[in-house]
Amino acid sequence: MTYRFDLSKSITDIGLAEWERLAGRSHPFIRYEFLETLESSGAVSTQTGWQPLHLRLFENDDCILILPMYLKSHSYGEYVFDWAWADAYERHGLDYYPKLITSIPFTPVSGPRLATQKPLSEVIPLLTQIIKQICAERGISSWHGLFFENSQQLHMQTQDFKNRLGTQYHWFNKDYQDFNHFLNGFSSRKRKNVKRERQKITEQNVIVHCIEGSDISESLLNTFYHCYHLTHLKRGRQGYLNPEFFRNLLHTMPEQIVMFAAQYQSKYVATALCFKDEHTLYGRYWGCIEEFNNLHFETCFYTGIEYCIRHGLQRFDPGAQGEHKIQRGFEPIETWSSHYISNPSFEQAIVHFLDEEEALMRTQISELSKGLPFRKDD
Repeated sequence: MTYRFDLSKSITDIGLAEWERLAGRSHPFIRYEFLETLESSGAVSTQTGWQPLHLRLFENDDCILILPMYLKSHSYGEYVFDWAWADAYERHGLDYYPKLITSIPFTPVSGPRLATQKPLSEVIPLLTQIIKQICAERGISSWHGLFFENSQQLHMQTQDFKNRLGTQYHWFNKDYQDFNHFLNGFSSRKRKNVKRERQKITEQNVIVHCIEGSDISESLLNTFYHCYHLTHLKRGRQGYLNPEFFRNLLHTMPEQIVMFAAQYQSKYVATALCFKDEHTLYGRYWGCIEEFNNLHFETCFYTGIEYCIRHGLQRFDPGAQGEHKIQRGFEPIETWSSHYISNPSFEQAIVHFLDEEEALMRTQISELSKGLPFRKDD
């Protein structure tokens, strides 16, 4: 059996048919359309510090694996922070950048990262050797696989790639019949708090609408982008994504897009754009034009939970960070990344760091879980 690999500087060099044959269409963020739109809109490029370098592995003449990769000249837009590692390299007069990243740019969502129909135990040993070879030949400091799904991450670990533990907050559908059924599992005080937050929305005469895919008008999309842009401006920076990105996604994959839009009187004042697959709702982009009490909780959390219950979705991933989600029924869960450090001395230091960080993270997850609103007898 003969194996070889190549690297593509654009996903279009691989093409929709081959990508879809291995990656499928189920998970929205590994879809060809999503990643191609990141490239065609200019969000990922050499100019933005995200040079596509997608890897294909061939068995004889058949492509058996695709790994989306990006050559990075910084660490922005990743959500697994390695600034301290870069600083340590710099203090020792070494270059941390460029580095290789396998991730969904600007999207901290766990899921499949490599696309293959072969057993992972067969292809990952080959893949990890190729990653080491690329780093050595190109003088690249490291490779980082971010937010890997558990099965793929565990196989990377068997090849001595280093794992890093993180946490997010997800909601799980326990066969709820409606939102009140979900709240019935809360302690009395926490249940009253959520009802009070939702009642505030009604008292302010705000109505949150659910608009899906092709029903999202150009006018509403423009309002959404204005909201999205304002969210980033409040933090003193520009958004990573431009209007073309969102417009193209609505054209190419509308069936996986859901928008929650808050209306006050005759205009929309806040929006939350989500993606979905057959099991999960993913909250991604939020923003508001006007401030209302508890509007963020209603638009980004409670309306999404209702959507999941109504459509039989099993999980709601509302986005990274935010310990305030816990008291609203979002449980702390483990997230994983995988890392290869080419410098042996730095590898040992980072392994020590990861071991200490994992112990602290497990303690944190345990403590955070104590803040869940569910009755203790459940």
